Amino acid sequence: MTQFVCRIGTPDGRILEQVNEARDERAVRGDLESRGYHVFEVKRRGFELRLPKLTQRRSINSLDFLTFNQELAGLLKAGLPLLQALDLMLERQRTPNFQAILEDVRERVKSGEELSAAFDGHEDVLPRLYTSTLMAGERSGELEQMIRRFVRYQKLVMDTRKRITSALVYPLLLITLSISMVAVMVVFVIPRFEVFYNAMNVELPLPTRIVLAISLFFQEQGTWVLIGIVVGVFLLRRFVSTEIGRLWLDRRKLGIPVVGTVLHRFSVSEFCRSLGTLVAGGMPLVPSLEVAVSAVSNAFLRNALEPVITKVREGASLHESLDETGAMTDLSVNLIKVGEETGSLDEMLGNVSDFFDEEIETRIERLLSLVEPIMLVLMGATVSLLLVAMYMPLFSVLGKMQ
Repeated sequence: MTQFVCRIGTPDGRILEQVNEARDERAVRGDLESRGYHVFEVKRRGFELRLPKLTQRRSINSLDFLTFNQELAGLLKAGLPLLQALDLMLERQRTPNFQAILEDVRERVKSGEELSAAFDGHEDVLPRLYTSTLMAGERSGELEQMIRRFVRYQKLVMDTRKRITSALVYPLLLITLSISMVAVMVVFVIPRFEVFYNAMNVELPLPTRIVLAISLFFQEQGTWVLIGIVVGVFLLRRFVSTEIGRLWLDRRKLGIPVVGTVLHRFSVSEFCRSLGTLVAGGMPLVPSLEVAVSAVSNAFLRNALEPVITKVREGASLHESLDETGAMTDLSVNLIKVGEETGSLDEMLGNVSDFFDEEIETRIERLLSLVEPIMLVLMGATVSLLLVAMYMPLFSVLGKMQ
């Protein structure tokens, strides 16, 4: 038997953490849920062997998951029983890893489990928000509407990420071309000038000597530099895969001029949209906060928002608890305050998300309008300086000959 540390919610609204013994994670989840508890998290106690990534289950394509939910909502709206709808979806599914998940979900639903509990065992590859959304739909009797609400949420998040990625393609292309051009000149072009000037036996000016020294260094030590970069990237990735490393990296990201503001707004939008989706489905505020905080992609902001859960559970208002963290903007806190006072919290949370999504797009466009000319100027200036440095001795010789 293996020991698991379980974080559970009791029927009276308390959050507990206890140690349970079971054969595997699925068994301990099933036992707790059969006793009426809501399972937030289950962790293996003590040392856990981490398998290489090649043996881990691959994540599901976001578009496949979106299509599945759209079709499932349509079948449920047409009055098809849940089990029959899952059978149809399983027959049409062609992605192997998603098909395996659906087979497991279908068997668990067939054995009497709720849909949310069946998907709950696959949170390693599925959004945690999804299972909580399904649970809210099952409790309120509006499963089909909650699935459609999740689809709208996923579309908005995918659209925002797609716009950000598309906006960054051109600057990254310019940076790659600049580095490649400089590397080709340093490694292949400049050494030919060095041979030419050595044959002429002329005194080289300081800029030319500096460029030649840099070229010589990369010719002799280029392999070690490349190995050092690869090792450095590997160690950095290992470091940021730890909790401390992820907090350190995400905190540094927020400190990047202009870009940090965009990342901050995106995380706040994630939090508000997740929370609004769950609250609108009738889920209690504290469990909704548990899920919404865990849905924040930035670890530093997620860590800053976690105390809000405890404060709200103890009776504090949501807007005051968020304001004390310093992670939310004044505008978002004020809108959430209005939502609490007027009973339209889910609507105000949606307004905050919409506002920040528009602001993110505006800031990205403004950033690109500055990045593109700056990169072109830097690329041109670097190449020009290299060429001038290499042709200076030739100009000097021609001047003496005249």
